[in-house]
Amino acid sequence: MANLTKILLAEDEPALGQIIKESLETRNFKVLLCENGEVALKTYQRETPKLLVLDVMMPKKDGFTLAKEIREIDDSIPIIFLTAKSQTQDVVEGFTIGGNDYLKKPFSMEELIVRINNLLHRTKEQKHSEILEIGNFIFNFPKQTLQFKTEEKVQLTHREAHLLFYLIKNKNKVLDRSLILTKLWGSDDFFNARSMDVFITKLRKKLKHDANVEIINVRGFGYKLIC
Repeated sequence: MANLTKILLAEDEPALGQIIKESLETRNFKVLLCENGEVALKTYQRETPKLLVLDVMMPKKDGFTLAKEIREIDDSIPIIFLTAKSQTQDVVEGFTIGGNDYLKKPFSMEELIVRINNLLHRTKEQKHSEILEIGNFIFNFPKQTLQFKTEEKVQLTHREAHLLFYLIKNKNKVLDRSLILTKLWGSDDFFNARSMDVFITKLRKKLKHDANVEIINVRGFGYKLIC
């Protein structure tokens, strides 16, 4: 058991929680199942999970509140939200808080497992990233900060940092919209596309101090970071 990847699962529906736990354990994960947000936070503090799967609607402490508190401690651990909600503002809120992905109930176990593996692989890949320069900006991906010249550093959200990372890695090239939606949001559906548009707008505002740095729309294809 010592070599198994540890996942914290917070789900207040006992039957669903047990199904997810057993399914993940057949794929060689160690699952820490918690029945509410308060227990989940204590378990997170005591254990060292590699990924969190959080139900949004939970008693005592909901998934969004739990994620906010954990993000203050750890800005890199992958978070997947499980939700019955499908409103755009709820999806955007989840990503703004620092969620990496979300699944709407009901969902297939195979889809959850694929998304977990993708996030774990991506996190491992990005841990080796260096500090990056964009025009007169310094982007520290591990710390998720953006600094213009000698001015004060700006703290990015988890989602902003990951999106900017891929824009920089593909600078002066078109970043395929569908590809990045699938990679960062899990799918290229309407709600995810709206969410990404919001984050692109936020990044543009943060990069406006350097006139030579620009994120442009490439209609029908995606976005391009010019610098």
